[in-house]
Amino acid sequence: MTPVVAIVGRPNVGKSTIFNRIVGERKAITDDQPGATRDRLYGKAIWLGHNFNLIDTGGIEISDAPFLSQIKIQAEIAIRESQVVIFVVDGKSGVTPDDHVVMQMLHEANKPVVVAVNKADNQSVRDQYYEFYELGAADIIPISGTHGIGIGDLLDKVTSLFPESVGEEYPEATIKFSIIGRPNVGKSQLTNAILGYDRVIVSSEQGTTTDSVDTMFVKDEQNYVVIDTAGLRKRGKIYESLERYGALRAMQAIDRSDVCLVVIDANQGIIEQDKHVAGYATDSDKAIVLVVNKYDLVAKDNNTIVEWEKRIRQEFKFLSYAPIVFLSAKTKSRVKTLFPAIEKAFENYSRRVSTSVLNEVINEAVLLNPPKEHNHKQIKIYYATQVKERCPTFVLFVNYTDAMHFSYHRYLENRIRERFDFEGTPIKIILRNRE
Repeated sequence: MTPVVAIVGRPNVGKSTIFNRIVGERKAITDDQPGATRDRLYGKAIWLGHNFNLIDTGGIEISDAPFLSQIKIQAEIAIRESQVVIFVVDGKSGVTPDDHVVMQMLHEANKPVVVAVNKADNQSVRDQYYEFYELGAADIIPISGTHGIGIGDLLDKVTSLFPESVGEEYPEATIKFSIIGRPNVGKSQLTNAILGYDRVIVSSEQGTTTDSVDTMFVKDEQNYVVIDTAGLRKRGKIYESLERYGALRAMQAIDRSDVCLVVIDANQGIIEQDKHVAGYATDSDKAIVLVVNKYDLVAKDNNTIVEWEKRIRQEFKFLSYAPIVFLSAKTKSRVKTLFPAIEKAFENYSRRVSTSVLNEVINEAVLLNPPKEHNHKQIKIYYATQVKERCPTFVLFVNYTDAMHFSYHRYLENRIRERFDFEGTPIKIILRNRE
């Protein structure tokens, strides 16, 4: 499982700026007003080959105000779910009573802590950072989130504290699939239908499942792990602490899955939230099966499935490769059709293409449709090879990496999909200079 790093600290010390610096994009809201970050924000990061999830939290402050109380709850959840904590303090303000309160929380959590003394933009601040040793932390690193000073040293220390293995390991041949979707689409009921007994609690109340639940089972001599998750909501719509906690667990469940079953409620139809849920899985490069649950409640005729498939393809254009399964978890109708789709998605997700055949396909594609000039350059593709399975990733060695238009990139992907069976899985094409 991917390690989780939480960024905590009192308000207005620069946590969101550091978060943006590490994940490489402006996801968090940054504001000079204390408390601008109310929700935990999640981002994926990589440092020297170490992949990890990063959580930005609201500031922890001593106050009885409900707003700050909620921020403290969120920080506590983030700390509990993380493997390493970055404790951000303000190098210009020095040590404050609130810093001692936060450090006490971290000592009680018994998690590895790296203290980042932020706003160390000049030498005088960097010379004073030693005063933060009074907090009782072993690792104190002066940084500037705004200018990037010391971020490399910070990440070196953070990644060195990762445990060797996070989470439970399963045999190599095991197919791990998570069941994800917005609240109340029937995820837990589908888990029970798959397992054939009531492994998890099923309720009509939204948000019943707050933790992800792993169950290993065998079907037709194939090992599986089914991961039931809490309902995912669009980030801006996650208000209660338990739901935020569930969203984090769902993200972690996606991380350790091979295949994600994106569940849609046939009775309610497709809504925007369903696309956001699917987006979490695509962002994680996971194989995907679209599952239309509660199909027993839909009035049917000879064209019902055809019309539903047409609507799904229109709404989920970014998932044109994902198979669609219609079923009812409640009545167990058509549940047996789910396993062939899971197995095929996993097989294709793990597919390896021979280099010689891949180059034949690319060369043929270029001959049939030569690339046009882009950015005043003419691209030449010298060689192609697959560098990874799960998700299948191909590298094209070219003369100029910025000379391929996105439409030609998509054309090559379509040609690869036409030649090889990649139903159920995303594929990635990366351009590299031949040198």
